[in-house]
Amino acid sequence: MKCIMVGGSGTRLILLLSLFIFGLQICSAEDDIHKDNIVVILDASGSMQEKFSGDQTKSKMEAAKAALLEVLSKVPEDTHIGLLVFSGANIQSEWVYPLGPKDTQRLTAAIQLPQPSGNTPLGRYIRIGANRLLEQREKQYNYGNYRLLVVTDGEASDAEKVKHYTPEILNRQIRVDVIGVDMTTDHMLAKVVDSYRKADNPGELIAAVSQILAETGDTGTDVTGEDAFEYIAPLSDEIAADLIQRLTTPPSNTSIAIKPAEPRPSPTPATPPQTPTSQRQDTESRGTLWFVVVLAIIAVTGFLVFRNRK
Repeated sequence: MKCIMVGGSGTRLILLLSLFIFGLQICSAEDDIHKDNIVVILDASGSMQEKFSGDQTKSKMEAAKAALLEVLSKVPEDTHIGLLVFSGANIQSEWVYPLGPKDTQRLTAAIQLPQPSGNTPLGRYIRIGANRLLEQREKQYNYGNYRLLVVTDGEASDAEKVKHYTPEILNRQIRVDVIGVDMTTDHMLAKVVDSYRKADNPGELIAAVSQILAETGDTGTDVTGEDAFEYIAPLSDEIAADLIQRLTTPPSNTSIAIKPAEPRPSPTPATPPQTPTSQRQDTESRGTLWFVVVLAIIAVTGFLVFRNRK
């Protein structure tokens, strides 16, 4: 029993040291560490210029801009925000607001910029947004919250990429929230992402964005020495060891590779019908025989004509 207690104390001591080192790592990080990092992926495809089916006062794009302007201006100042737009007619860079500290004036101008056009390459853009968050998490020593907020009104034009990339993003512990804007059915991502909300009118869209971004906040990773000791004191050796493993095994920050193109089957050239060898040889033999017979008839006929003339 005494040996078990000593072992348990040793395990807990290691855990406390791990917590201490983890805390030092965070404190010694760059000054621009932000606990919350949010990339908003805004659908600017052509259908976003349409009015809501049940509310003709605003287009879906106008409502999306109004919702983002109202909510993003209220997020905490220490939040990193990025705005990634696809298919906008007047977009020179897909990152209309690169992931970084919140500058309300610049962010407002970026949100108001996109004009709807084109299709919905959502798969390509969730990969771009996720990789940027992974890059930021690497810089921040895996500290903080990382999330994608997708605002879209239609299914992806590259659905296979969405199916391929989404599990990889979730496996890397990036939160994915999706808002389906005035969609007749749930989006294909509805059952696989962390949260899905429907927005069938401008008010519901503002509410959906507000609810999702209201979930940002304290990560709960800061633990003082006394609190940590009180927290781990009643734990068994097995649980304490599991906590050590979790603390020392950060989520993967490996970037998500581009989905390889599906190989196209090469067309098989049409093969002319083959005549069996024996049949072909038999046909050739008969042709030769008839040629000899005809030639013999001509020769005999010519001989008889020539003989009668004499």
